[in-house]
Amino acid sequence: MTTPISSNPNRLTSADLLKFKRYLVESVSRSLEGEPLQLGDRAELVRQRLTEIYAQTRVNLPEDMRKHLFHEIVDEFTGFGPIQPLLDDPEVSEIMVNGPKKVFIEKNGKLTKSGVTFDDDDHVMRIIDRIILPLGRRVDADSPTVDARLPDGSRVNAVIRPVAIDGPCITIRKFKKDKLSIEKLIEFGSLTKNMAEFLRACVHAHLNIVVSGGTGSGKTTLLNVLSSFIPENERIITIEDAAELQLQQEHVLRLETKAPNIDGKGAVTIRDLVRNALRMRPDRIVVGECRGGETLDMLQAMNTGHDGSLTTLHANSPRDAISRMETMVLMAGMDLPLKVVRQQISSAIDLIIQQTRLKDGARKVTAITEVAGMEGEIVVLTDIFKFEQTGTTADGKVLGELKATGIRPIFTPRLEAAGFKLSGDVFMPPGGIGGKR
Repeated sequence: MTTPISSNPNRLTSADLLKFKRYLVESVSRSLEGEPLQLGDRAELVRQRLTEIYAQTRVNLPEDMRKHLFHEIVDEFTGFGPIQPLLDDPEVSEIMVNGPKKVFIEKNGKLTKSGVTFDDDDHVMRIIDRIILPLGRRVDADSPTVDARLPDGSRVNAVIRPVAIDGPCITIRKFKKDKLSIEKLIEFGSLTKNMAEFLRACVHAHLNIVVSGGTGSGKTTLLNVLSSFIPENERIITIEDAAELQLQQEHVLRLETKAPNIDGKGAVTIRDLVRNALRMRPDRIVVGECRGGETLDMLQAMNTGHDGSLTTLHANSPRDAISRMETMVLMAGMDLPLKVVRQQISSAIDLIIQQTRLKDGARKVTAITEVAGMEGEIVVLTDIFKFEQTGTTADGKVLGELKATGIRPIFTPRLEAAGFKLSGDVFMPPGGIGGKR
C-alpha cells in the first residue's frame, strides 16, 4: 500500500495532511464495506482498521497530531465530522455552516464564529449525505433543499448548489435533552408567575392558543411548556415537519410530514396530516408550525369542536399574527372574502402569545393577547400581559418589565368553569387596580 505523502512529518504541508486524511478515510471506508455493525461496535472497528492502515503507511506524525487526526476520522464514520464536538457541547444551541471555513454557532444567545472548519465543499456534502440518507431524504440539483432530523431530535436544514450560490450550507437547531419547565422559564425571566398561572388555566380550559414569534425566538420551547399543562387523560396528536416536540403524556400520537419520492410523488404535507388527525378522535391537536393552507383546516377544526388546539407561526406581533393567518388561509386556494376569513380567525383563536428574541439574545414572552371578537371588519385584540422595555445597559442587556394591563379577558368564565378562579392580583398592573369588564 503506497502512501500519497512523504513519511517525514517535518516536510508535511497542510495540503499534504488533507491528502493523507482523505487517503485514510477512503482506505478505512473500503475496509468496512459489507460490515453491518451497530454504532458502538463500528466506532471500535474504525479505530482498529485506522490504526492498521496508518501503521502500513509508515508515516510517523507527532502524537498530538495523530490523535487529532484519528479523532476527526472516527467522527467522520460514527458522527457528523467536524461539527460533532459542537453537537456534543450542551451550551451550543444552533450550528450554522455557511461554507467549509465559515462555521458559526449560537451560544448563550450570542452568535459567534467557531474555530471548526471542513476540508472543502465536498466534505460538507459528505456530512449532509450522512445526515439525510439514513432518513430516506435526498438532496441534489433537482431538489437542492432538505429538512431532516438527527437521531437526537435536532432539526437540520441543508441547501446546496444551484440554490446555495457559494456552496453547500447546513443549519442545525439543536434538540435540548433537558426539557425546560415553566419554573425554568420564570427563573430565566421569560415570563412571570402570574403569566404562568394564567397560561396553565388557559390550556386546562381548552382555549385555542397560537404562539407567535420570529425565527429562533423560542416558539417551540414555549409550545412544549404549554403542552405540559394538558391533562394526562386526553388524547393528543402532534403534527410537525420535523418532530421536535417532547410531550411527556402517555396518550400521544406523533405525526411527521413526508417528502416526495424521486418521482415527485408520495408527499404527505402538514395539511394532509391535519385533515387526517380529525379522523383520529383527538382531544387536542398540536401543530408544530402553521405556514400555509393547513391554517384553514386548523381553524375549521377549532371551530367544529376541537378546542384546546395549539400551534405556532412566524410573526412579529399579535396583530401581525392575525395578518399572517389571513394570508395563510388564502393560500389554501379557497376564494373566501377577507371578512369571512377574519370571522373564522376571531371565532377560532382565543389567545395569541408573542415570543420574542431581544437584541441581547434573551427570549421573552412580550405579549399575551386575547382575540376578543370582531368590530365591523376588524379583529379586536386586547393585551392581557405586556413587556415594556425601559432601556439597555452599557453592555447591551435589555431592561424592561413584564406586567399585567389590568384587563380581565372575556373568556374568564371559561377559566372558572374549568376550575380556575384566578385572583384579581393576577391581572393587576404595578401600582394600579385591575379593571374588570
